[in-house]
Amino acid sequence: MTALSQAPNPSDVRRIITGTIVSDGALVEDALLAVDGDRIAYAGPAADFDASGFEGTERHDLPAKRYILPGLVDLHCHGGNGGDFPSGDEDSARQALSFLHASGTTTLLASMVTAQREDLLRGIELFVRLAEEGLVAGIHLEGPFLSHARCGAQNPAYLLDPHLGLMEELVTAAAGKLATMTYAPELPGTAALVDLMTSHGVTPSLGHTDCDDATAAASLAAAREGLESAGFDGVSSLPTVTHLFNGMPPLHHRSPGPIAACLRAAQQGRAVLELIADGTHLDPATVATVFQLVGSSNIVLVSDSMAAAGLADGNYMLGPSPVTVANGVATLDSTGAIAGGTATMLDVVRHAVRAGVDLTDSVRSASSVPAAVLGLEDEVGGLRRGLRADAVVLSEDLELAAVLRMGEWLA
Repeated sequence: MTALSQAPNPSDVRRIITGTIVSDGALVEDALLAVDGDRIAYAGPAADFDASGFEGTERHDLPAKRYILPGLVDLHCHGGNGGDFPSGDEDSARQALSFLHASGTTTLLASMVTAQREDLLRGIELFVRLAEEGLVAGIHLEGPFLSHARCGAQNPAYLLDPHLGLMEELVTAAAGKLATMTYAPELPGTAALVDLMTSHGVTPSLGHTDCDDATAAASLAAAREGLESAGFDGVSSLPTVTHLFNGMPPLHHRSPGPIAACLRAAQQGRAVLELIADGTHLDPATVATVFQLVGSSNIVLVSDSMAAAGLADGNYMLGPSPVTVANGVATLDSTGAIAGGTATMLDVVRHAVRAGVDLTDSVRSASSVPAAVLGLEDEVGGLRRGLRADAVVLSEDLELAAVLRMGEWLA
């Protein structure tokens, strides 16, 4: 076996990697991944590969039980390695992105938190530019139209009822890069807000809400109808639910709240649920139960990571709010509320597997499903011919060995 190079390579290099492929809900042993430049030329059983044109190619024959996964896709991520996306600082954002890509999250949305109008617009301007560079797939706005009762780590000083003028301004500034937005459906004016989002191709993500079952069910249905009317189909026509269980009232047998409605919608294939399966936000049994109830094709694993991801305990910022991390758990200094995650997407996949979720299901919910939410299933999220050459190489214990992004090995 040749050593895996850790330096970027020219995009016209061809390479072959052999091992066990885990992609699109399947596991293929004795498999081969062939890369031509920044695209996948072949992924499947090694015995079926036609090596014509790949003679003398850079080759990496992995030991038995080494896994080759698609690059992971994170729909909810606030930063990492000291970099904080909501700050709107370019150096900070680039620092986080370099770390996240090299950690296996090769596609992600830059998530912002509730903040002043000027701060939101500054952050949007930055991430539009970074999206044009191919460093992020788009923007996720977590607020400002959220519930005061369930604001979590969101700064309540900046929470607003839906304001169509502000929403139009945000959408215009995003220039088509605003992919998803979290909203609380019980707020006055939410119906018009959802209509505006879907008409611009923004996926509504129900969350940070104190609503009841009926309100959640009706809003998810309206969001789906709006996306379908806007011309979206398949998974990209489905609303999402921002970190199910977190930022909403707990499920109670006489007052089910939004959780029951979200579970029903996902089980019916009418919504996609975010789960922060990092061992902190959710008990492992909760994670395993949701996978069993609604299936991996209706779940996206997310990190909700903030600046402390990849770093030691200490003091950090989440947008305008001071955060303390102790024993790997981030909490808001002002209220003690959990303030995002400190795990990477690969950490989340490992936690899901330890919770009892099959590796193929965990990988599907961390790659192909979120890619489909973004309408990018023909570009990323799988190991198939023609897709972008993004791959994560893992040991038998699911420890990171190497990351390939756009056909280049990352340091």
